[in-house]
Amino acid sequence: MSTVARGGHGAKATADEEPPDTGAAAEDPGGRHKLTAVQGLAALSLDAMASVAYGPEAIVLVLAAVGAHGLGFTLPVTLAIAGLLAVLVASYRQVIAAFPDGGGAYAVAKAHLGRRPALVAAASLILDYVLNVAVSVTAGVAALTSAFPALYDDRVGICLGVLALVTAVNLRGIADSARAFVLPTVVFVGSILAIIAVGLFRSAPVSTATADGHASALGHGATTVGALLLLKAFASGCSALTGVEAVANAVPSFRAPAARRAQRTEVALGALLGVMLIGLSVLIGRFHLQPVAGVTVLAQLADASLGHNWAFYVVQFATMVLLALAANTSFGGLPVLMGLLARDNHLPHVFGLKADRQVHRHGVLALAVVSAALLVVSGGDTNTLVPLFAIGVFVGFTLCQTGMVRHWRRHRTPGWRAKAALNGFGALLSGVAAIVVTATKFTEGAWFIVIALPLLVVVFERVHGAYDRMGRALELGRVPEAPHRDHSLVVVPVSGLSRLTREALDAAVSLGDEVHAVTVVHPGPEDRRAAETLRRDWELWDPGVGLTEVGSATRSLGRPIARYVRDLGARRPDSRITVLIPETEPARMWQQLLLNQRGAVVAHALRRDTDAVVCRLRFRLPTA
Repeated sequence: MSTVARGGHGAKATADEEPPDTGAAAEDPGGRHKLTAVQGLAALSLDAMASVAYGPEAIVLVLAAVGAHGLGFTLPVTLAIAGLLAVLVASYRQVIAAFPDGGGAYAVAKAHLGRRPALVAAASLILDYVLNVAVSVTAGVAALTSAFPALYDDRVGICLGVLALVTAVNLRGIADSARAFVLPTVVFVGSILAIIAVGLFRSAPVSTATADGHASALGHGATTVGALLLLKAFASGCSALTGVEAVANAVPSFRAPAARRAQRTEVALGALLGVMLIGLSVLIGRFHLQPVAGVTVLAQLADASLGHNWAFYVVQFATMVLLALAANTSFGGLPVLMGLLARDNHLPHVFGLKADRQVHRHGVLALAVVSAALLVVSGGDTNTLVPLFAIGVFVGFTLCQTGMVRHWRRHRTPGWRAKAALNGFGALLSGVAAIVVTATKFTEGAWFIVIALPLLVVVFERVHGAYDRMGRALELGRVPEAPHRDHSLVVVPVSGLSRLTREALDAAVSLGDEVHAVTVVHPGPEDRRAAETLRRDWELWDPGVGLTEVGSATRSLGRPIARYVRDLGARRPDSRITVLIPETEPARMWQQLLLNQRGAVVAHALRRDTDAVVCRLRFRLPTA
């Protein structure tokens, strides 16, 4: 039986100190099931990497509403997003150092903003991680069905198949998942960098084959771009920043020294993501690219830079694979976060357990089940899920940066004013992005997040309250009274004479000062004859233990025994009563179907209606 424990804060260090080792070596000698910095990029950064496939497009689609003049602001908006990215990377690098036990926004908010803001941050991250799985899988499958339209009607089944594959890989351990996803990540990043490098040396598109024959989505007639439109474009483009926080949430998954490796991974992620976003935006302006229906912006850029040849299809295939596998970011970050919540008594403690490969298996399975439900409900349609995406992560960004401002004010390390100003500016930007995205997407599904987020916080509070009540009942944190010995009385339910009966009585007389054998007698003629036979055989056997018959007017078995034990406890309040239930354990799993399950019925009734200690004695049958 698991014990109810009070959660506490993990080890902390000020952000200017050397990040301490998080104990990886003690749990996993040699770090075989932990991540290197390169593997961390593959396991925890796929979400952020894949976002370059839809981040620039989100900006272009908003600005295109006011025509070609609006598209001229693509690069300035992207630079603003890159600036926010730099702030976030710098902030999360400090978060990793200050909170090496992981948790990201949750850990920061818990330490510096209080329990309730921490729960809001945790709820926002959980929603973002779950939606990331659904969006990533559906987007990857959408790329596949675009290339092979015949598969469109089977997209839900394909989505579930991809989800099952990613889940199975993660159940083997995060290091194994990282090794499996390194190659797709390298191919995708190399493809994007090739598009940028080649495109910068071209003055005009080498090909427009993908866009030919497709209707333009460009608006007409506008000559000015308002601040509200720029804010909306900024907020839409910020979807490219989802996943930046995943490394900070999963610091314990890295090899020792875990915090330093996680910091290197965070910086590498920020640098790669920034280069790709800015590079693609520069090419959008250089090629005067216009959004068209049915063709992604990234596909047009690949066509314009590399030509409509094998390189174009490599980019498309790499994008499809990475989008589908970007769900792995959630499988790397969310189970660790759920483990921290479980440690703090806000989720069931089972989510804090690790398998032998350092896997939070229950967190992985819970994420897979909820994501599968979303995929089925949405019908595998990306557009149904995208309006819900990215709101939660901006809430987490805002709380994390606000908490880091208080961190600097509290510790006042050298240069704290500049660092606090940087985090404050980041909190302002991400807060604005959260408000704008929620307001502009509210009727498109964002209302669901507005409702789901506080509901999750209520669930956390209820779980915490339940653990508090259990802790008070168990008097956790207090020195208990000295143990004392009570008179031990063991009750053994029997239904006939067999070796199982003898084994049960052997155990009972070894455990107790006094043993009662009990059998239930029903009123039917056959039952009375069986009871008389048992009574006669018992007297002939004479085991030194009396047999008590308990009558039952119905065919009930558990309730008469529970009533007998309850009455016995009332007559013998000075005795500690234990009920020892003998059961047969078959050698084969399928043989369970052959058993009558009487032991389970009796145990259920005793636990429900009495305070007796219930023990189930299993006698294992031989294999042959």
